Amino acid sequence: MTTHTLRAKRRRSALRTAAFMSPWLIGFGVFFAYPLVSTVYFSFMDYDGFRPPEFNGLENWSYVFGEYPLFWPAMRNTLWLVVVMVTCRVVFGLGIGLLITKIKTATGVFRTLFYLPYLVPPVAATLAFVFLLNPGTGPVNSILESIGVPAPAWFTDPAWSKPALTALALWGIGDLMVIFMAALLDVPTEQYEAAELDGASAWQKFRFVTLPNISPIVLFAVVTGVIQTMQYYAQPLVAGKVASGILGNSGQQLEPGYPEKSTLTLPQLVYNLGFQRFDYGSAAVIALVLFVLSMAFTALLMRRRGGLIQAGD
Repeated sequence: MTTHTLRAKRRRSALRTAAFMSPWLIGFGVFFAYPLVSTVYFSFMDYDGFRPPEFNGLENWSYVFGEYPLFWPAMRNTLWLVVVMVTCRVVFGLGIGLLITKIKTATGVFRTLFYLPYLVPPVAATLAFVFLLNPGTGPVNSILESIGVPAPAWFTDPAWSKPALTALALWGIGDLMVIFMAALLDVPTEQYEAAELDGASAWQKFRFVTLPNISPIVLFAVVTGVIQTMQYYAQPLVAGKVASGILGNSGQQLEPGYPEKSTLTLPQLVYNLGFQRFDYGSAAVIALVLFVLSMAFTALLMRRRGGLIQAGD
């Protein structure tokens, strides 16, 4: 076989590979690479969506990190939600999954009851939770007061607004419950039997048998939870507006984050700057901050995956 023939064969093979990869390459370019490059470009531009963009150097970056008063509260709230809410969701989802897999009767009923809240639209679920946790007329506080427990102000109290959002997230835990149940049911029963023969306790079986087998699923739940929480927008925005009493009153504007910026998140700032103030350059900066944070958390978790997989060692 001549050199020319070999080159032609390799060229055909490369073209065939590129043809098979073309759907992914097109999707990657259109939905990831182009938006990312455009966001970086606009972060150095003075652009309001009407006039042509003008280069302004690092002015957008200095404004967001130095002068914009809502950025650092939103950053703290977002990181709080990533650490606390994601941890609680993973632990609670795993606990519910373990509980249901141990139930011998009416498993389908409990599975349905825990999964149904996940199907409720986020806005409707938030409206219902603000009503249930209303400090004056809500049934939750009425029950707490009837048993002598101090009733929090929930969404109207900066100290309780984020825990209230976390409770809302735990209520819709059905997605993680189903994922963990599938992983738990896939753990080999012979490993549990061997552990019982060795005299292992329930905690030892969970630590040395269950956790190593489901650790890839735990990692998946944590990574996807971090990414979803970085995009947390509708629930805190709706909760703040409803708790402030202006939802539905057209024409009224409210700075996001009620009460006292405690429910403010970075995605809300992207919308506030880009679509309410028409400051697309500063909005692009915050979008890039979100992207970098998401990549950093994901990279850190992926580096720790070996420790998760070998948790029982």
